[in-house]
Amino acid sequence: MEYRQTRLLMQFFIASEALFFVALIVAYVYFRNLTDDWAESAKYLDIRRTGIFTIFLFSSSGTITVANWALRKQKRGVLVGALVVTIVFGAIFLAGQATEYYMLYERGVKISMNIFGSAFFTLTGFHGFHVFVGLIILSVFLTLVLLGSFKGNGPFSAFLATEWYWHFVDAVWVFVFFFVYLRPLL
Repeated sequence: MEYRQTRLLMQFFIASEALFFVALIVAYVYFRNLTDDWAESAKYLDIRRTGIFTIFLFSSSGTITVANWALRKQKRGVLVGALVVTIVFGAIFLAGQATEYYMLYERGVKISMNIFGSAFFTLTGFHGFHVFVGLIILSVFLTLVLLGSFKGNGPFSAFLATEWYWHFVDAVWVFVFFFVYLRPLL
């Protein structure tokens, strides 16, 4: 696929996904202002712990940028290292989200608990699903790099689309983190 086509398709895809997230964030904020038990439920969230995992996710944007640079400069060792670190950072973020869900579940915070549970798990779960899909795509790229399949100009556009997707996932988390974790403290 041509570079211009890949860019255009990826821009449409990211725009459509952004609309999904805007809808979920607006719903989260709307319901937060609608109910009285929101503050009681939101007190179970651990912003410090989530903040640490957020640092790993944001750092992965830097490492995937390094991977793109290494791909263009044909520095295979740097590419492999940057991809591995990106995948590990993304996996650490997802593990943090999974353990947060487990801790919330132990405290009785479930998706069926109230409107907070529904909005929280839907929004953060949708984001976590996007991170998971990104990790699968990055793992496929890593496997192809290790097998020596990246030659010529073809992979650049596919890798660029993956890099944009990963940056999009990180950018969405800025808003999710703000509205879910930071905003209640302000």
